Amino acid sequence: MLVRIVGGHGGVAPGFRATSYLVDGSLLIDAGSVASGLLIDEQIIIDNILISHPHLDHISDLAFLCDNCFGLKRAPFEVYSHKHVKDAIKNHLMNDIIWPDFTKLPDPDNPTIRFNDIEPEKGIKINGFEILPVKVNHPEQALGFVITKKNTTVLFTQDTGPNDRVWEIAKQFKNLKAIFTEVSFPNRLQKVATDSQHHTPQTLYDEIKKMPADIPLFIGHLKPNFQTQLYHEIDQLGCDRITLLGSDDTSYVF
Repeated sequence: MLVRIVGGHGGVAPGFRATSYLVDGSLLIDAGSVASGLLIDEQIIIDNILISHPHLDHISDLAFLCDNCFGLKRAPFEVYSHKHVKDAIKNHLMNDIIWPDFTKLPDPDNPTIRFNDIEPEKGIKINGFEILPVKVNHPEQALGFVITKKNTTVLFTQDTGPNDRVWEIAKQFKNLKAIFTEVSFPNRLQKVATDSQHHTPQTLYDEIKKMPADIPLFIGHLKPNFQTQLYHEIDQLGCDRITLLGSDDTSYVF
């Protein structure tokens, strides 16, 4: 399984892209920077998209992805999300006011994008991938995803604060090769992190104790304005399992 970090940050600034992970070139997890981070020829070959939740840094480039690939694909982008997420995107983004409703363009029978509802802990199969959505500790019905292909499983929590259930589920997968999770704020902003349901380095430290042992950890969603401080505080944890997703457009093979 090839995981490409198109964008791994929890914000946008020059040199920092919002969250978009691309798996094996065709399965996209979140759409914060897919249009700005991939060539259009690479965008066209995406078949399926998992959207964890409807915050802007995870959905904004859906608008431009549809615009870039309009009329160039034989089949629509198939988007998998909780119904609440679908409704938020259709009501507040692709609503024919902020952006065209590409679920009806070029026509309702041949749309550019099509939504599919998913539920926590109800697995789906997509083009050789087995995907288990898992509820995480973040607003707006947020989901993480356990993704298996052949004998490899990778867990993507996406945005979350402290969580127990996701680690109970993770321990059931014997072929788990990597965990992608997040840290957004430095320790001094613990109240902000708690209120917004994100991690700081100190809550990540406690979370690692719940995780399956010895699995590599890839930490993303670093806020651009705090990245240097987060590097320092995470280094102080002394955990050699951690790789920080501080540079976008990097790839990992599992």
